[in-house]
Amino acid sequence: MRKESTKRLDLITIGRSSVDLYGDQVGGRLEDMRSFSKYIGGSPTNIAAGSARLGLKSGVITRVGDEHMGRFIREQLVAEGVDVTGVKTDPERLTALVLLGIRDEHSFPLIFYRENCADMALCEDDIDEGFIGSAACVCATGTHLSHPRTEAAVLKALDLARKHGARTALDIDYRPNLWGLAGHGAGESRFIESGAVTAKLQSTLHLFDLIVGTEEEFHIAGGSTDTIEALRNVRKVSSATLVCKRGPMGAVAFEAEIGSRLDEGRSGPGFPIEVFNVLGAGDGFMSGLLRGWLRDEPWETALTYANACGAFAVSRHGCTPAYPSWEELQFFLKRGVKRPDLRNDPALEQVHWSTNRKGDWPEMRIFAFDHRMQLETLAKEAGAEMSRIGQFKTLCLQSALKVAGGHHGYGILCDDRLGRKALHAATGTGLWIGRPTEWPGSRPLTLEPDLGPDCGGLDNWPKDHVVKVLCFCHPDDRVELRQEQEETLLRLFTAARRNDLEFLLEIIPSKAGPVDDQTTADLIRRFYEIGIYPDWWKLEPMRSPAAWRAACQAIEENDPHIRGIVILGLDAPEADLQQSFRAAAQFDLVKGFAVGRTIFADAARRWLWGEIGDAEAIAMMQERYGRLCRIWDEARTAATETGATYAGETA
Repeated sequence: MRKESTKRLDLITIGRSSVDLYGDQVGGRLEDMRSFSKYIGGSPTNIAAGSARLGLKSGVITRVGDEHMGRFIREQLVAEGVDVTGVKTDPERLTALVLLGIRDEHSFPLIFYRENCADMALCEDDIDEGFIGSAACVCATGTHLSHPRTEAAVLKALDLARKHGARTALDIDYRPNLWGLAGHGAGESRFIESGAVTAKLQSTLHLFDLIVGTEEEFHIAGGSTDTIEALRNVRKVSSATLVCKRGPMGAVAFEAEIGSRLDEGRSGPGFPIEVFNVLGAGDGFMSGLLRGWLRDEPWETALTYANACGAFAVSRHGCTPAYPSWEELQFFLKRGVKRPDLRNDPALEQVHWSTNRKGDWPEMRIFAFDHRMQLETLAKEAGAEMSRIGQFKTLCLQSALKVAGGHHGYGILCDDRLGRKALHAATGTGLWIGRPTEWPGSRPLTLEPDLGPDCGGLDNWPKDHVVKVLCFCHPDDRVELRQEQEETLLRLFTAARRNDLEFLLEIIPSKAGPVDDQTTADLIRRFYEIGIYPDWWKLEPMRSPAAWRAACQAIEENDPHIRGIVILGLDAPEADLQQSFRAAAQFDLVKGFAVGRTIFADAARRWLWGEIGDAEAIAMMQERYGRLCRIWDEARTAATETGATYAGETA
């Protein structure tokens, strides 16, 4: 029977935290890697994040450096929903780093950069009784039992956990070189016999209710390379449930005496998947196991969760990024394995992507000044140098920041070609940032040249920039035009996903042909049909509730996890936008607007002609942007208060 904890947190992990620099090239030596992807790492950190994705309220106790990498870990944990109360900032030591790669399914070159690192300075003073007392379980990992200072911190946390009635768990997590038994170049070594390590582990095993490890990890904990004998030796000093991971053969749990065969333990089904990357699989396994154990599921269920989470990890690049959300895990268990290389299963990857995106944007008030062609025309008319356009866009950004006032739910659309200074200045301000990729006015769709023919230029984009593309399209387009535009969009969408960038698709059918209440919905269904799943839709203002309803239904049929829709402006007068806002605000999928010329056109014209200065231009745009925000908010409030909102067919 499922039981919910009355504690504020379900789980606190304690121990290592690092930045994993994962080689992007697969099949080569670490010496040959040309680029690396940056993820959070360290078993306790991975487990905390993986458990949070599965719906557990998790926290972590560790140390990070007072530098960029330490802040990265902290920010990523917060984004994953992990409580960082126990993450201490060390003013003297650097955050640990790990360089690693994937050579084949058996070989993973790995270097730990942990010389006097921040997390190994964890001490008893870092363990707060109130924080420990807020959790239903404390999970330790083996590395932090390897040094007297970190061991003292772990033992204090365990003692406090038991004092406050919390469960305790150990992931043995044996890395010989982190116990000083192997050199720096032997990072991938998983087992070296050591009586000293065995004795150290066995002195603490009685403190745990759950002990988890591979066969090799139980060999070190039990002091024997015979797995059954090792498990029996552990049982002599601990009454914990022992869970032994067996790779592709799944895992077994022993609650009491150890029989003569591993198969006598309780087990859950394994999954026939391709082994692509074994790194991080154990942490994914532990996340799934803890989800089941802490909800008092039967061991068969808990082990099923664990085996499935481990399967996700071994089939994908990276550790924490590979772990599933709870929705994804349920989808996988219900549907089963369709292809063994899970990372290439389109339906599964779509659920993985859409349920693990970071951040929440329930309201979107976007100032769009990504216009290039229109501003170039205005500059030519005014006889102004083209460099003035970039200067004007910095004024647009300043007006956006003034309206936002540091609050969530505001954003900009800005280009890199003419608005680079403003685009770069927007980073870190809290604004949502979208960035256009289409060549202005092109039909058939053409992309900005700096993206390259394969859209490889997206490699250089910051992770918080959203790929925006505008396509003038219509269901009645001739076949050749439709195919050419769809190929371009599919290439761009694929590149965006490959670079972990969100994707906004803007479609304007009214510029390409006559429209009715089904036109936009028909286009939306077509894009899903060819495999394009935008995170955001940007749609032209439709005054008919029937047209909005049809568009929303087309989206909901294909993507229940969509971020939402924003309304574009088309240089419409404010009164017309007000009317379209009222129609759109009735639909929950519509999160707000992305409007440009209605806000900036007059200010741009007068500023470029020299009729007004910077302060006046900012004030003009601030007033208009702010007024549009109020009009949207009022439309949404009115729709909510009158009960006129449409939340989908299941509402």
